[in-house]
Amino acid sequence: MEKFSLEAIARAQLTAARDSGAGRSASTVIGGHERVLRQTVMALTEGNSLSEHVIGGEATLLVCWGRIRLVTDGDSWEGRDGDLLAVPGAPHTVEALEDSAFLLTVAMV
Repeated sequence: MEKFSLEAIARAQLTAARDSGAGRSASTVIGGHERVLRQTVMALTEGNSLSEHVIGGEATLLVCWGRIRLVTDGDSWEGRDGDLLAVPGAPHTVEALEDSAFLLTVAMV
């Protein structure tokens, strides 16, 4: 068994995002590309985003803190501290409305 502090990992990723020129940072906590389940803590600084992409499986975003917007095909959903967003299977983007950290969980199919 392993135990992780999402708060500590999110804080470290947000610090790394603030220090990077891209305004983003990520660390895979569980799994990886060779596994079915992958959980990654990601951080984006305000005004930065993940460009349009598609995830090859089912996915959710759990907002650790901050405020993000998930945008797809003309629809958008905002999430803030503690919100869980189901990620659509369609092309989408994630935008940081303020400095934010979130847990991306993907089950590859």
